Amino acid sequence: MDAHWHDLRAEVDFDLADRVRADWRSAGLDSATMALLAYSEKLTRSPAAMREEDVQRLREAGWNDRAIHDAAQVVAYFNYINRVADGLGVDPEG
Repeated sequence: MDAHWHDLRAEVDFDLADRVRADWRSAGLDSATMALLAYSEKLTRSPAAMREEDVQRLREAGWNDRAIHDAAQVVAYFNYINRVADGLGVDPEG
């Protein structure tokens, strides 16, 4: 059985990626994405401050519980793995 490969790089909007990297708040994103990024930033910077209201804001922005769960898992994983790398003195890749 032959594997079918799809190059996702052809679908990347590099201009948008640059705007998000510079400042996601002014990148021209839709309100649902803005809500998700605000949630992700708070979970990263102030995890102990997270409340049910944070999840409710995501629901109100159109995210379902599965998507919210997945987002929390991804954000938490990247925070975890970055802290492991920092704790071991691993230099980030270029």
